Amino acid sequence: MMEPLLTPIAALLVACLFSSIIMVSSLGINYGQIANNLPLPENVVPLVKSIGATRIKLYDADPHVLKAFANTGVEFIVSLGNEYLANMKDPSKAQSWVKTNVQAYLPATKITCIAVGNEVLTFNDTTLTDNLLPAMQSVHTALVNLKLDKLVTVTTAHSLAILQTSYPPSAGVFRRDLVTCVAQIVDFHCKTGSPFLINAYPYFAYKGNPKQVSLDFVLFQPNSGIVDPESNLRYDNMLFAQIDAVHSALASIGYKNVCVQISETGWPSKGDADEAGATPENARKYNCNLMKLIGQKKGTPMKPNSDLNIYVFALFNENLKPGPSSERNYGLFKPDGSQAYPLGVPAISAVSNNSSSGGSGSGTATTPSASLPPASSSSGYLAITSDSGISLCRCKSLLLCLVAFISLALHLQC
Repeated sequence: MMEPLLTPIAALLVACLFSSIIMVSSLGINYGQIANNLPLPENVVPLVKSIGATRIKLYDADPHVLKAFANTGVEFIVSLGNEYLANMKDPSKAQSWVKTNVQAYLPATKITCIAVGNEVLTFNDTTLTDNLLPAMQSVHTALVNLKLDKLVTVTTAHSLAILQTSYPPSAGVFRRDLVTCVAQIVDFHCKTGSPFLINAYPYFAYKGNPKQVSLDFVLFQPNSGIVDPESNLRYDNMLFAQIDAVHSALASIGYKNVCVQISETGWPSKGDADEAGATPENARKYNCNLMKLIGQKKGTPMKPNSDLNIYVFALFNENLKPGPSSERNYGLFKPDGSQAYPLGVPAISAVSNNSSSGGSGSGTATTPSASLPPASSSSGYLAITSDSGISLCRCKSLLLCLVAFISLALHLQC
């Protein structure tokens, strides 16, 4: 009878080690560039890979970035700023834009989606709102004409402020004045197979009422949670409650099976004196615990079998963003490539800076060179440190020890 390849102790160590590694699939990251000290795009590629991100959302269609990420397999959402909506209603202009900014980079750069406008409906600008859906339709028609509609979808990102009610999650409904417009946009999503994007920031709920909102609840830390009195579903974090409020709002207008993706969420590592909770430790807990949840491949209480499609905000701190200090400190990384706080992944050597001049936008109201502060696919792997996790560095050390142990065990068996 053949001797077992591993002793029971060795097998146990293998199981313990790999149960500790957090696998993150479909992790997305927002890559904003309102700064004058960011690294060259080609130097950003290893940073993105170091955190296991396989999706990037741009706030424009920066050609330098799209070229740098060619043949990397990273998926891209490219964006059209709000100021382009009126022009995009013109089919010829929409087709010209798609040819120049999308078709030219396919298939080497994996552009899978175009976001037309950002948080348009909560600007309360009638002209912008009226232009949004026609612009989306025109861009989609351009994709059809160019035979790209099976590869690239069209969407737009919304602020959570489009909801009239968000608590409890089962009571989520859209603002009355936006219901008709939202329904038309969701109908477009259903017909074209594109996702419904929401920017959701539990940080703002805590910042606005730190005495009443539990910090553990917004940071995915252990807490007693809340129970929705209507659905009896239990929530142990605010982001999931916000996502399910959107699901409820969609169901309330007759759309129960729309794909909802979180196009922005994050936590600042620094803020002004009146910005409660904006610290490196809280930012670390929020983003690391969030990535751990993504790795568990669990949905929300209302949609437990749906994958979490989430884009973390943001890749870099952006020194030219207007607004309070927090707006310039959402990055996972500093401009020199060092981590803004411990992410539980190996540090990448400092990258050279590019004297950019505030190129692509980020945040919730985007233009090519400026942005207002937020109002409110392929598999990648990431071992992330959370309060109960272990870092990739520790995993590597354990793995080396385990290999040595197994070699010794096999030698003794012989």
